[in-house]
Amino acid sequence: MGLDRATIDAIAEELAQAERDHAVIERITARYPDARVEDSYAIQGVWRDKALAAGRRIAGRKIGLTSKAMQAATGITEPDYGVMFEDTVFPSGAELRHADYSNVRIEVELAFVLREPLEGPDCTLADVLAATESVVPALEVLNSHIQLEGRTIVDTISDNAAYGAMVVGDTRVAPEDVDLRWVAALLARNGEIEETGVAAGVLGHPATGVAWLANRFHAHGDRLEAGEIILAGSFTRPMWVHPGDEVACDYGPLGVVTCRFV
Repeated sequence: MGLDRATIDAIAEELAQAERDHAVIERITARYPDARVEDSYAIQGVWRDKALAAGRRIAGRKIGLTSKAMQAATGITEPDYGVMFEDTVFPSGAELRHADYSNVRIEVELAFVLREPLEGPDCTLADVLAATESVVPALEVLNSHIQLEGRTIVDTISDNAAYGAMVVGDTRVAPEDVDLRWVAALLARNGEIEETGVAAGVLGHPATGVAWLANRFHAHGDRLEAGEIILAGSFTRPMWVHPGDEVACDYGPLGVVTCRFV
C-alpha cells in the first residue's frame, strides 16, 4: 500500500532534524516495512522542497550505487540519486568539520558539468557526452542519517542518497579529450593508499549513470538542467574518515583532489 502523505511529511521532517542535529535515526524500513521506492523519493522531495523554501540553491545531482564496488559495500543492487545544494560544494584543499556529518565516508567520482539540458525518456551515453561542457574529478562525502545496518534502497533514497558534500578538483577536461572509462584514481588517507579504482567500474562508462538519471527524471516529469553538476557515482568502495584525517585522491593526468577533516 505504501505510505500516506502525513507519514511521508513526518519522516521528511525527522530527517531534516537529524541533519540539523548531525544525528542518526532508526531505519525507515524497520518501522514501515511496506515503504516503497516511490515513497522514498517522495520523502526526499519533501525534504528538498523544505530546504529550497529556506533559501538553499541546487548545484546539481548525485548518483549513487552505480558500481559493483558500491553495491557490494552496501548490499543494495540498484542506482539511486539525490540533490546537491550549493552550500555543500567545496574546492580541493578545503577543510571540513567532521562533526557536521554522520557516518562520514569518502567516495571517488567524476562529475559532469552540463552545458545543455538532458531529458529522457531515451537519453543515451552519446547524448550525455554531447551535452557535457566538462568533466572534473571530485570526492563525495557521504553523510548517512539512517542506521547503516540492514538499510535498504528505500532508507538510502529517503536520506538524500546519503549525500553530504562534494569536493571538486581544479582540472576540467572536455569529454571528447579523455577516454573517461580509463580515468583511474588512488585514494589515500593520511598518506596511505586505501582504495584504487577505474571509472569504467561505473556501469561500464561513468556517463551511463548520467543517462540513467535523465531517463529516471523523465518518469517524474523533470529533466537535468544546463549548468548543473552531476556526480556520476563512485568507482571505489567508501573510505571511512575521522577528525584529523587528510584525504588525497590522485587522478593522474586529472590532478589530485584533497580535503582535511577537522
